[in-house]
Amino acid sequence: MSDDETLRFYADNAATYAQHRTRPTLERLETFLAALPAGARILELGCGNGMDAQYMLAQGFDVDATDGTPELVAEAHKRVGERARMMRFEEIDATEAYDGVWACASLLHVPAADLSDILSRIRRAMSPGGVFVASFKAGTGDGRDAMGRYYNYPDASALEASYRKTGWADLSLETTMGSGYDALPTEWFWMTARR
Repeated sequence: MSDDETLRFYADNAATYAQHRTRPTLERLETFLAALPAGARILELGCGNGMDAQYMLAQGFDVDATDGTPELVAEAHKRVGERARMMRFEEIDATEAYDGVWACASLLHVPAADLSDILSRIRRAMSPGGVFVASFKAGTGDGRDAMGRYYNYPDASALEASYRKTGWADLSLETTMGSGYDALPTEWFWMTARR
């Protein structure tokens, strides 16, 4: 399920990428955390340099920080130690283990044909009523950026359909303008859902 070329990009550029992302996505992250009980167990998918995990831990949450690239896990270890571990999306196999899932700019690399399976795995891993927040780059179909990274580039209706098909409730999709590692203007979808 993982895209080898995308994983290779993050492996080859882990140190540079880790320096690029130097602050948490604070407003979105705080809104997510406010929807969870104190000390909630959180699965982070695509922890990158560990910045968001570090913030969540400092707020008293129990964080399982994961990334699919060993080199980025090593970068995250500098911030959160052994809390960061290697796990690819297709390896999610927990059942009702998490109160929340935070997937900032990570599930956008899941091959479009596999997104429903991954969303189902995440749903199974969450406790009933759990909160799931993920961000995606908006578009009209999958493709690669100039650096060779794969993106699923969903439109709003396709993204919502994937979530509904896999049983998610209370969907809320917000659109923002921002950027990313490539420094290009980017339309972002932020999806919030409940188990």
